Amino acid sequence: MEKQKDRFFAAVRDGDAQTVETLLKEDNSLVNAKDPRGSTPLILASYYNHLKVVKLLLENRALIDEKDASGNTALMGVCFKGFEEVADLLINSGADVNAHNGMGASCLIFAATFNREGIARLLLSKGADINARDARGNTALDHAKIQGASAMIDLLELNQ
Repeated sequence: MEKQKDRFFAAVRDGDAQTVETLLKEDNSLVNAKDPRGSTPLILASYYNHLKVVKLLLENRALIDEKDASGNTALMGVCFKGFEEVADLLINSGADVNAHNGMGASCLIFAATFNREGIARLLLSKGADINARDARGNTALDHAKIQGASAMIDLLELNQ
């Protein structure tokens, strides 16, 4: 069983949708398994921008807002990495745009911190809380100012 789980996670990381699909047919409980770092297959597939695998996992009822050991969701990972197509799929599949991780960071705070303007626009259009604060009391706008991201600052100020 552990060998199959390792093979499954390797396929997810590699974006091997065919192997992921085959292994899910053999054991659907793998869809929400966790690796040693607490990441689910959906978190990993999203983080590596494997859109086809993300779709497959969602079709197999992956828990969309499950968190890793740091409290990050799949959507948070793509907000950090900047994968707009995966972000759009996750959001339209019901991901919580206002989830917070262990440090209180929200998806919008990640998008602002890493200057992911397209994702910030998407999050705002789907109801992201522009006033959400992280554990240090900073909002997405505060993070954009810290980074000196002028276009992001303008976007966030416009949406306040």
